[in-house]
Amino acid sequence: MTQSPRLIHLFANGPDGAGLTPLELDAADFQSPLPVQNWHLYFEDPAIGLTVGVWDTTTMQEVFGPYPGDEFVWVLEGRFLMIDGDGAAQPAGQGDCVAFRNGAPMSWKQEGYLKKFFITLADPNAETPKIENANGAVVVVDPDTPLTIASKPNEPIERDHVGFTNDAGNMTVGLWSCEAADFEMEPFSVHEFVRVIEGSATITEKDGSVHTVKAGDCFFIPKGTVCRWQVPTYIKKYYAQVDV
Repeated sequence: MTQSPRLIHLFANGPDGAGLTPLELDAADFQSPLPVQNWHLYFEDPAIGLTVGVWDTTTMQEVFGPYPGDEFVWVLEGRFLMIDGDGAAQPAGQGDCVAFRNGAPMSWKQEGYLKKFFITLADPNAETPKIENANGAVVVVDPDTPLTIASKPNEPIERDHVGFTNDAGNMTVGLWSCEAADFEMEPFSVHEFVRVIEGSATITEKDGSVHTVKAGDCFFIPKGTVCRWQVPTYIKKYYAQVDV
């Protein structure tokens, strides 16, 4: 019997603090000496190339080349530079939420330790796009970006800002807020990675499981998860949605 999709809470040190699993690395992937890297995958769908998890690494620089997939990350610790072919660098660090474009020519470089939550979409059946440069390929989503009304009259007040859409059009990253609301129980229409910025919500699944999510929480809702969202006063979140 196939298990119904369920909401997954993401924890920086793995479920129940059990820790992360060491990765086997290939020196050919790095310009620097081989780092130490670990991860835990919370969700994986190999058929569409979707992975969600937490990852850490020591000091390193990857080889220059096409970025392996569309990705959205929340940097939990550390800082990095994403360097393009001309040597220009886009920095990001602790607390930032960042989107990366699949196939963009660039190199990840950092000094010291880094940990991140991530959602990556890398279609195993699609060719890596040929992209000339890394212009606009790294987007740090500012949580203070003004949001636009996304709801209709007489509906709960929702606001939204799309900060990044991948070339395939099936991954969207942005900000969303909602005032007091009670959305009906129904299947979730997309895969969604969420970091709550402000406020709170109660999410109830079909079997009666109840999740209270609040500022600082990170979780993933697989497509098809049957759930009901209740927002007592207000919630604001980062999101990365995958519609495959």
